[in-house]
Amino acid sequence: MKIGIDFGTSYSAAAARIGESLVHIRFDGQPQFRTAVFFPTTLPDLDAFALDDAMEAEVDALMRSLRNDQTRAGGALRSAAQLRRDAIRIVRRQWLEARMRDAESSAADLQHAVFGEAAIESYLLEGSGNLVQSPKSMLGFNLHPRAKDTITGIAAHILEHIRLTASQQLGTTVRAATLGRPVRFRSSLGEAGGEQALALLRDAASQAGFDSIEFLEEPAAAALHYHAESPRRHTTLVVDIGGGTTDIALAEVGGDGAPRVHRAWGVANGGTDVDLALSMAQVMPLFGKGASRIPVHHFVEAATVQDMPRQREFHKRDFGHVDAPFGPRLQALQRDGGTTRLYRGVEGMKVRLSGHDEAGHALDYIEPGLRVDATRAALESASARFLDTIGTLLDEVRADLDAPPDSLFLTGGMSGAPYVQAAAQARFPDARVIRGDPSLGVVSGLAEHARN
Repeated sequence: MKIGIDFGTSYSAAAARIGESLVHIRFDGQPQFRTAVFFPTTLPDLDAFALDDAMEAEVDALMRSLRNDQTRAGGALRSAAQLRRDAIRIVRRQWLEARMRDAESSAADLQHAVFGEAAIESYLLEGSGNLVQSPKSMLGFNLHPRAKDTITGIAAHILEHIRLTASQQLGTTVRAATLGRPVRFRSSLGEAGGEQALALLRDAASQAGFDSIEFLEEPAAAALHYHAESPRRHTTLVVDIGGGTTDIALAEVGGDGAPRVHRAWGVANGGTDVDLALSMAQVMPLFGKGASRIPVHHFVEAATVQDMPRQREFHKRDFGHVDAPFGPRLQALQRDGGTTRLYRGVEGMKVRLSGHDEAGHALDYIEPGLRVDATRAALESASARFLDTIGTLLDEVRADLDAPPDSLFLTGGMSGAPYVQAAAQARFPDARVIRGDPSLGVVSGLAEHARN
């Protein structure tokens, strides 16, 4: 049995074609789940190394051994300070290896891992442990080898959760999948980042128990889904705007012929960029942005829950010297899942503002009575940079086309936003607009491809 998997930045889903039926895998009764996993055992903070009495004794023993080695070897003698630095380096490496073995042992037990919204709720309830959100967004960045192993392991846990859930619901062992991929991954390494991301995903899929895995660009998958529902042959421009990336594909779909994808474009920007912009514009002023001498990047660290290194940096900051009310508010944000609660609140405001003129979020977990309110106009203002990026991409696509498409097929979580729809329609005013399922359009096409 082969399934399609949409391993998304914000949400993930899976589906299979059984005969003529499209079957969406259900996760806690829903056809998708938030791409998040919670491990009750706290993974080690690798910056928390400190010598205790036993380690000091080991350092002394290593210094004696190193001194004896250099005496036997002859040549210039290193100072006591140099020997101590070398000994501490050895002890720290041993400490790291032991902590990583302990973490891998505890995290490897899927029975203790929690996924989706339940992962966030468990993290907030427990007040400890390790919550990882959107590991896909980190795959294309320059990572230390240990960080690569950690991110790959987390992705493997999520993919195994998908595989085991699908196997149970379909009544057969699932060992193969078509996995969606963006045209361009979020990356700090250019094209090499995309290659790294695919390699890490292959490794994660293998760890998750998949014997066979292939990739399909996400807008091409959405085109396959649209093709299956189109009786008339025509050209379409698939615009897939997800949490982390925006992908566009020109395709010929419908009728009796096979679908043909002619070309694809993409940028590494999506709905999480709007979340960050809205948070920075509407929420972070309540914590001192623009009204204190706190560097702006500290607020970015607080708002970017998908970026584990930035979150670690924020939680290590000392705001005890910052005057009230901002210092106490930032200290409260550092405690008890504050940044996770804040991110969910901002994301919820963004979604509600797509259909309402106003939305708010109570910050009583920071300070009694504290609240943020925003208007649709504020959201559109905060989204201006994102819309400029998407508009530039759409302009590039329009310039590359020999003729305008017959239709626009909009899919992805951000495709439901009126301001996003308006940006696409403005570039292709004569095209018929088709609004696909914002959550399941891609995975439906991946399932179609998996059947072939």
